[in-house]
Amino acid sequence: MRKLSLTLASLLVAASLLLAGCGASTPEPAPAATEAAAGQATEAAPTEEPLSGTISISGAFALYPMMTVWADEFSTLHPDVQFDVQGGGAGKGMTDTIAGAVDIGMISRSIKEEETAQGIFWVSVTKDAVFPIISSENPVAAQILEKGISQETFAGIYITGEITTWGQVIGDDTITDEIHVFTRSDSSGAAEQWAKFGGGKAQEDLKGVGVNGEPAILDTVIKDPLAIGYGNLNSIFDLSGGSLVPGIIIPPIDINANGQADADETYTVKEDAFGAVANGTYPSPPARFENLATLGKPEGLTLTFIEWILTDGQQYLEPAGFVPLTPDQQAESLAKIK
Repeated sequence: MRKLSLTLASLLVAASLLLAGCGASTPEPAPAATEAAAGQATEAAPTEEPLSGTISISGAFALYPMMTVWADEFSTLHPDVQFDVQGGGAGKGMTDTIAGAVDIGMISRSIKEEETAQGIFWVSVTKDAVFPIISSENPVAAQILEKGISQETFAGIYITGEITTWGQVIGDDTITDEIHVFTRSDSSGAAEQWAKFGGGKAQEDLKGVGVNGEPAILDTVIKDPLAIGYGNLNSIFDLSGGSLVPGIIIPPIDINANGQADADETYTVKEDAFGAVANGTYPSPPARFENLATLGKPEGLTLTFIEWILTDGQQYLEPAGFVPLTPDQQAESLAKIK
């Protein structure tokens, strides 16, 4: 009986150990739950599609060199994005944009009511300025650099036509050399700003011989000692060295009308002109904002590119001769395109 009792007891102990072992191994299905969680994590983080497509742009000569820089830098970041950038003047940019021929128009002037009525949306991206230019061989260049030229005198040359000789400009009637006045023949934001500075309302108010495009008016003034014209900040300075393009000078605008060219009214290097535009010393007009226009609010790739211009793209402005937006102006433009 004792042997039988021991055998039964042994069997009972073995059975309890077997049951305990089975209970410890029940949580087997856990790996399936882990796999499901991993699947959900994969779905929550999809791979971002690379940007691709073509953006077509036309318009202002003033903004053209900056736009080529932006296009190159953006394409470096997004190799599948191509650009077609053309100049032609602000008028061409606006016409092309309204017609749907381009994605973005470069407009170096204020946007008109009749343009917004046709569906034009616009946003400011940088600041620039138009400067008067004369030949460095001008016979009265020394006197002009000493005295400057008043806003009233510029108006007499370009708007009313009452001032026709360089002697009148410096107040010496014995000098009868005729002023050769040049303006832009293409639709130009720079021309409109220069007209407004002289008291006009539009480019058509300017007197002078029309020259097609900014490079041409610069070349014309360089070659003619009696010429006067105007050009954008980034085109009249050698951006690599910072000095004026050889062959031209900027006649100082006598802003405070004291009859002399003060130090802060005289610009011989890019940094001085740039600083005057940035801090508001240089009058507006002819300082102005540069704008990008689209037909309707921008979307897709065009929107992404403009957002980049208003953020990371601002770092490329100053080396190219443009004034970046202030933080408040930047925030305003970004809010507008949202």
